[in-house]
Amino acid sequence: MKGTLAVPLRLMSMVTTALAGPELNIGTFYDYLDGGKSTLLKRVRNGGDTTAFVKVSVVEMVYDNQGQAREVEMDGREALQRGLVVSPARLIIPANGMQAVRLLYRGERDHERYFRLRFIPVLPEVNDGFAITEDEAERYEDALKVGVNILAGYGSILFIRPQASRYQTAIEHEAGRFLVPNRGNTTIVLDHFNDCAAGNKDCAPATKHHVLPGNTRAFEKKAGRHYRFELVEGEQSREIAFKG
Repeated sequence: MKGTLAVPLRLMSMVTTALAGPELNIGTFYDYLDGGKSTLLKRVRNGGDTTAFVKVSVVEMVYDNQGQAREVEMDGREALQRGLVVSPARLIIPANGMQAVRLLYRGERDHERYFRLRFIPVLPEVNDGFAITEDEAERYEDALKVGVNILAGYGSILFIRPQASRYQTAIEHEAGRFLVPNRGNTTIVLDHFNDCAAGNKDCAPATKHHVLPGNTRAFEKKAGRHYRFELVEGEQSREIAFKG
């Protein structure tokens, strides 16, 4: 939908069907790099019973005038154009262990940019960046074959805010709906969005919405319903509540 950021957050990948092997936890699915910052640490945990060999890939998400995103590969682009550096891009995380990934942004900050990161467990091979021998790779694959297993990858979105971030948000009411236009130059978040009948009854599942700069999010408004959400503008937040 135009004006919002909708992404597939769980990227299921590889191998077979059941319950042994690595189990990744990448923490939050959305991360934000404020205008005055250039680095961010993201912790990746492995709650499984087997070491995880994880490849980290990055693509930039570029939006057109209709709010549709296309992914742009980083390989082959100049450093300034590429902007985001991920280190390390290969992780070896022991069972019940953790490793941190450093995200370093070195690109322009005159407008907001968006990057999708994918954390994908793989079967390691020789010369693929994990610095293991052929014998070690074979023993790891054999260990996974002892039980039926699944390697599940996950994705997250990184928002790179402009150097001079500016927030200008309004709530506009119309017949049968209300609008949240973002007239600033960086994304706002409508968090813990609740739609309930009086007395907090018959509530729809709570949701979270991102409204990109220059876009507007429209919601249906029904008589007798109560609407409440937390409007997050960078490090500032305030609660919005009203009746339909």
